[in-house]
Amino acid sequence: MKLRKIGKSDLMVSEICLGTMTWGTQNTMDEGHAQIDRAKEVGVNFIDTAEMYPVNPVRVETAGDTEVIIGEYLAARGGREDWIIATKIAGTGSVNKEGITAENLEARLDASLKRLKTDYVDLYQFHWPNRGSYHFRQNWTFDPSSQPPKDQVLDNMRAVLAKMAELQKAGKVREFGTSNESAWGMAQWLRLAEEMGAPRMQSIQNEYSLMCRHYDLDLGELAVHEEVTLLAYSPLAAGLLTDKYKGGSVVPKGSRLDLNGDLGGRVSPRAWPAVDAYVEIAKKHGIDPATMAVAWTLTRPFDTMPIIGATSVEQLEKSLDARDVTLSKELLKDIAAAYKAHPMPY
Repeated sequence: MKLRKIGKSDLMVSEICLGTMTWGTQNTMDEGHAQIDRAKEVGVNFIDTAEMYPVNPVRVETAGDTEVIIGEYLAARGGREDWIIATKIAGTGSVNKEGITAENLEARLDASLKRLKTDYVDLYQFHWPNRGSYHFRQNWTFDPSSQPPKDQVLDNMRAVLAKMAELQKAGKVREFGTSNESAWGMAQWLRLAEEMGAPRMQSIQNEYSLMCRHYDLDLGELAVHEEVTLLAYSPLAAGLLTDKYKGGSVVPKGSRLDLNGDLGGRVSPRAWPAVDAYVEIAKKHGIDPATMAVAWTLTRPFDTMPIIGATSVEQLEKSLDARDVTLSKELLKDIAAAYKAHPMPY
């Protein structure tokens, strides 16, 4: 497993990150621990979670349960220093009604630290901006004119950055990152951090896959020039790219499609033909479609690390296999053609 730095930081992480968002709903504690054990065996040292996890569904009553599962693993196995652990504070709404503020940042971090049974978080991320986000299929109706005034947004950022500096100095957080952020938002975090001498945002965790490529444009340019790492979530398009749903004709019991109906808006009449196109490319080149999808994220012209998730060790293996795969020029050419034929299917 290759190790790479996150952004300009000193955090050396496996280029594939283990996602955990189903642990506590679709997965038991023992199943989560088994996934960590297997990932560790092949060299993964990077785990991502969040205060609002598990999902499917997200509930206030279960928020934090995934962090508890990771904390119990660390307590039982030891070796905290062997892991780079990332978690997130939720933005406005959901499990954090106040949003991300200088006043609540430390308290919410402390709650995560208690559940994780650790004294520090390696990467603390802001799950989505207080002002809202075009992610989660909100791009179709995104209206930035409804956001708070610019001065109010920037004042909040300045206050939060000052608090971030305190938390980093206290040793509670090594580095910071964003999630579900835009190019404008990320540029402001970086600009203000430089002006204030505050911690910079080293990474941005946004959805990115063969079927969701917002990041290719403005954010990709920002990432190259500012040395920001993309932590790509849902590289399998919420399981669509595994081909387990067979064009919608098969819905395994307990799968995400079974639990939430449309995979958070990803299922559409245009999605299935796109899935079929990518599955056919995988078959043509003799590679598992899930392995191909994860391996593709590692070919991008900006620094990208996929976050892989699964509900079983067997599913996890197909994503982990991407660590040893080099996609041929012919396969990548076929993917480029499929992308032009099926742009933005959801």
